[in-house]
Formats: sequence, structure tokens, C-alpha cells
Amino acid sequence: MSKAGKRTLVLLHASLLTLAALGTARLAADESPLLHVMLQGTSAEDMRSLAEAQGGTLTHYLPIINAVGAQLTRQQLDAIVDSGQVQRFIDDLALDDQPDEVQETEATCDVAGSVEILRGNDGFSWLLHNKRQTPASMTALDIAWPERLGKISSIRLGNTHLPPSAWQQQGGSSAAIQLPPGKTPQFSGRAELDVRFSNTDKAAAPLQSEYTVTASFGKDCQTKLIPGYANNSDDFYYSTVTSADELHKHQVTGRGVTVAVLDSGLWDHPALTRDTRGHNRVLARYDGITDSSENGVFDESGHGTHLTSVLAHSGKTLRNGQPTGSFKGIAPDANLVVVKAFNETGQGGMLDIVRGLQWVVDNREKYAIRVLNLSFSARPRWPYYLDPINQAVMRAWAEGITVVAAAGNEGPENMTVGSPGNLPYIITVGATTDSWTLHTRADDYIPDFSSRGPTPAAHIKPDLVAPGGHITGITRPGSSLTRDHPEYALPGGEFVMTGSSQAAAIVSGLVALLLQLEPDLTPDDVKCKLLGTAEPAINKDGLLAYSPFVQGYGSVSLTRAITLGERGCGNEELNIARDSAMEEHFEGPAIVDSEGNISLPGLSEMLSAEEPAKGASTTRVWGVKDHVERLPEDYRQPPEHPFAWHELYEMEKQKTENLTRDR
Repeated sequence: MSKAGKRTLVLLHASLLTLAALGTARLAADESPLLHVMLQGTSAEDMRSLAEAQGGTLTHYLPIINAVGAQLTRQQLDAIVDSGQVQRFIDDLALDDQPDEVQETEATCDVAGSVEILRGNDGFSWLLHNKRQTPASMTALDIAWPERLGKISSIRLGNTHLPPSAWQQQGGSSAAIQLPPGKTPQFSGRAELDVRFSNTDKAAAPLQSEYTVTASFGKDCQTKLIPGYANNSDDFYYSTVTSADELHKHQVTGRGVTVAVLDSGLWDHPALTRDTRGHNRVLARYDGITDSSENGVFDESGHGTHLTSVLAHSGKTLRNGQPTGSFKGIAPDANLVVVKAFNETGQGGMLDIVRGLQWVVDNREKYAIRVLNLSFSARPRWPYYLDPINQAVMRAWAEGITVVAAAGNEGPENMTVGSPGNLPYIITVGATTDSWTLHTRADDYIPDFSSRGPTPAAHIKPDLVAPGGHITGITRPGSSLTRDHPEYALPGGEFVMTGSSQAAAIVSGLVALLLQLEPDLTPDDVKCKLLGTAEPAINKDGLLAYSPFVQGYGSVSLTRAITLGERGCGNEELNIARDSAMEEHFEGPAIVDSEGNISLPGLSEMLSAEEPAKGASTTRVWGVKDHVERLPEDYRQPPEHPFAWHELYEMEKQKTENLTRDR
């Protein structure tokens, strides 16, 4: 057993690849229907020859994993298998996809309120969306507002004004309005809920967070107004939260680094296709579904466009109408390579994804691809080293491409991290949310949707967490996302999404910034720097607020990675060459007891028994520095404490001071 507690499995190549291990039973010969099959052997060329010799139709040529995709009858497949040259075949190519969309608004039915209101000095308008086929009737309205606005003067839903008697008997700065049967305003499609007050706030329009609104449409149907941000269209907060904005001001913008985004395509918006100087920066487009570089990568879904905008939006950040010197995207000058493998509904075929990965690896030198963003997640069907997508991803990593993947949105249960995020080599990202507050981390937490580890091979995943709650970006108008979720659109046309997909895109952008500063970093070095400097959530007693299966090493911090990060520690106990060659595979340190409980050696002493707060916390902070500096000067850590936070704090403080002195 290694010093990290990993167990190494040494397996015979032949035993790994037997057809019996795959559990695919041969059926009776049948000429129809055609099967779409992946054939894997010693080379893709051998598999192609076998398929074509039997009269099959080749659909995918995948030398990256020594495989092909082909359409075959059962009789043709049986003949190919009988040749003895096929090491493995898969005749069920469907991905068990995890849903990638997380609800932004608190809706319990098919009526949803937009994420942002139109604010005025005397009230607000809130756009409501009825997704039913029948009209929706508002039966109740609970509302609270700033006292300085006085009393309600009017309420309107669409063209229907509520009678003043509905609220006039209620005093103070709140009202619980019940609308009797027969007097409930109805609407279809969308309608504005417009509320005005007797006084005008001459100083400024109240913030969205100063209102509390719940609209009810029957007993079990409510939609609630979220707190929102003050300036969501001009200032995408995550550049500030991740400190990317300060790097932008020092010309660290990802310039010279190419990021490949494998997703649903791209909408050709100028903020995405051009960098901060107005130069074209989309170096190539490839459609893995049609196997074409000539016909563009039109984004029917909108998901890929949104991710790309999070990663690389080149629009200027504005505050009070003035440029700040930073930009909306994390890496606004990164070059882009766009690979399409997902369709309008967000579904991707396994072989299309592998073909997209094949193209990225084949063209890595031509376009200087250094980073690959994979914001998708499917439930693992095989051990990590037998998953065809993971096999291709391993090749990408081995060829010098830093791969960042989403953990998935299937939490809070354990072992919900999807593929390819379950691959131990790459950087897998879970999500945090900030409770709609920008200037404090006291209420930042890991939401339930963020997938948890360990992986089936006992590896700790995610590796780290990053902002993934209500992330603003842009997407194509008319895309399936905008049709299915019109309530996520902001008045200015931006679009808000939540999920580990967005968190992964943020980390991919941060990696691009890091590689601009240190272009000689290997993928393992990038992983070493980011994981070694991530900031764990720590309770006041010095114990972890979240298990490593939830937070990994902690919240990503690029500034710490730049100043304190080291090289040489990424994947140091793994061997990707032997793994890919099916000579050796690796298990992580997770332990599952006889009752199915999951743990780590010593975890019971390291993890706080206190349930993490979903919002503001008086005990949780992020990072060693914030933890140590909140403690009283006379604090003495118990001798049996599992963490030496003070020693680590002093070591990092000294290293930072040395760097400052050496400038």
C-alpha cells in the first residue's frame, strides 16, 4: 500500500478485455435490426477491416482508443466476434446522462418567476412565465418591501388590476393577500406582476434583495423571488470572486492559451468570437456528430455557448457605468477551439464524444490546445479505465492537455460523481454557491446538487469546488435552454444557470490564466498547484466542515496557486502510461464498511459532526488564513488535533513574505 493509502491492482491484459467480463451475451443470429456497435481491438485499422469484410457500415474511426463504431446485423457481429480479433464490443452505446440543469428560481410548479425584476424608484415589475397549457390563476401574494416606500398603491398581473381592498386593511411594510375564488387574475404565456408604492425612493431604486415576494397559483404551486445581484448584466461577479479581475488588470487574460470546449457548439456572438482587442480567437470548429470541420457548430442547445461565455466572455466589466479594467469572462483573451458532440436536447452519443476527443488530441499541436473543458457527466457504467470516453480523456491528459470536468449535479448522495469526472487523473470540479452575496464568504456553501464522491474505484472526487450557483453568461436566443427556461433570462439578454458545468468552466478559465503565466506547466503540475492551494471549509474547532468527498481539497484559489503552488505533486502515485496500456490500475483510499458506510482512514477525527449550514454560518470559514486569524491570540490547539493549521499558516505567511522581498 502506498503512503496515500492507495491500493494498486495489477491485472493481466487479457483478463481485462475478455468478452465475458463485459457481460454481453450473444443473441440468436438476426439480420435486423441493425446494431450500432463499438468494436475494440489491437488497432482501429484491424477493427475497420473486420467490419467492412462482413459488409458492415463504418460510422466512427477511433484510433485514440483502438476502436471503431459500425452498423452491423447480429449475424455480422457474431462473425466478427468469432474471428478472435475483437477484444471488446459494446452494443449498447446510450449514455445514462445525468440532468445538467439546476433550478434557479424556487418554483414548485409550472409557473416560474424571472431571476431578475425591473426595479423602479416606486416599485418593481416581475415577469412571470406560465408553462402550462391552461391559464394560471394567482390565488395569493405574499410581499414585503422597504419601509421607506410607504404603502402599496397598485398591483397588476398582466392587464388585470387587483382591487385595493385586497391589501388596504394590512399595515406595515408587508402584506399577505388572499384572492377569493372568482376574483383570481389569470394569465397564459407570460405576464408582468407590477407592484407600485405610495412613496418614491429619490436616492435609488431599492435592490431586488430588499423585496420578498411569493406568488401562489393554487395550493401546491408557488414561485419565489430570489435575492438577485445589484448589477448582474454589467458585472459577472465570478471574475471578482475568483480574483481573475485583478489578474486582468495586469494583462493576465489567457492570451496565447488555447482552450477546447467540447459541448453543444457555439453561438457566434462578438464577445465570444473576438478577444478584448477585437481580434478573432476561435481557431477551429469541429462537429463530432457529423464528423465535419466545414459546416460550423451551430448551438441548438445553448449549453456550450453559456459555458464558453463563463470561460472567455471578452466584454468589459462595468460598475456605475464605468469600465473597471477587468472583463466578464475568466480568460477573456484565451483562444478557443469549439467541438460539438451534444444535440439540441443536451444529449451526446458516446462515440461522437470520443470522436470529438480524438479530434482535439489530433489537433493539439496545430492549435496549441492546452486546456480541455468537459462540462458533462454520465453515470459510470464501467471501471474508469474501461470507459471509452475516459480512455480517450486519458490520452488527452498524457499528450499535455489539462482536462477539467464537471463532477455532476446528482448530489447529495455519495458516489454520484459521473464520468469522465470519475477519472483519477483529471481535475474534477464540484460547485459552491454564495447565497447571492458578493462581499462575504460567510454564507458560501456547497449546495445539495453538487455530486459527491468517492468514485467506484475509491478515489476522492471532486478534486476541488468553485462557484457554480446562478452564474451569468450569454446563450443563443431561441436555443432549447431559452425556450425551456425563459425565466433564466435577464432583462438585458444575459442568461443565468447553475451547476457544476459552470464551476468547471470557471476552473478551465483559471487554468488558462495560470498557463499564460507559467506556460511550461504540465497537466500534473497544474493539478498539483490548484489542489495544493485550494481553501478547505473549516469549522471553528479546526475540523473540516465538509468531507473530502464533498469539497475535495477545498475552494479553488488562483492567487494562492500562483504564489504558493508547487510542482511535482500531481498524480504522483498514479501511472497513466501503465493504466492506459491495461498493465496496472489504481484504487483510491476510500473505505466502505459492511453496512455500506463510506469513509477514509482517520476521517472521523478530521470531520466536524456539525451539519454544514446552507447559507450564513457562524462557524464555517474557507481557508487556513481566515481560520487562524479568527482565533483569539491565546488560543492553543489541543495536542491530539488532526490538523496543524497554525504551522501551515506560518509557513505560507513566510513564503509570501519571501516572495514579496524577492521582487
